[in-house]
Amino acid sequence: MITEAIRNAEFADLPRIVEIYNSSIPGRLATSDLEPVTVESRIEWFASHKADRYPLWVFEKDGLILGWIGLRAFYGRPAYHATAETAVYVAPEAHGQGIAKLLLTQMQNRLSQFGIRTLLAFIFGHNEPSLRLFEGAGFVKWGEFPNVAELDGVKRDLRILGWQI
Repeated sequence: MITEAIRNAEFADLPRIVEIYNSSIPGRLATSDLEPVTVESRIEWFASHKADRYPLWVFEKDGLILGWIGLRAFYGRPAYHATAETAVYVAPEAHGQGIAKLLLTQMQNRLSQFGIRTLLAFIFGHNEPSLRLFEGAGFVKWGEFPNVAELDGVKRDLRILGWQI
């Protein structure tokens, strides 16, 4: 029997969350990190996620975490209390299975319970799969920073996509 669940991440999940994140670095599509991060370097980041405000969820199938999504505070100032940034990552072996769409849809459906009304995503302009995912979920382009990132000597744009309840 196949079991699937979206659940709050636990500290024991952090190595797998980091592994999935690190798997996205070589493709130069989904993160501005150029070298793998360590579990130790992500402990504070993990601790910043609170189940009742800025959750970090994992998608688990048959006991294996295949993806994750999280919210984090935007800009850190009180006036932005109802705005959050989101990021979603899926293990390479699970790409194309609809996991990112499922995670993003569930997050959108539950945003109000976290006191969030505005959701932002910062996505490289050349990351067509992520742009399609977020635009398909109703996000629209709110801005663009041209040539602000450099990946292997290539300047890249960063798009800001937004969605509101």
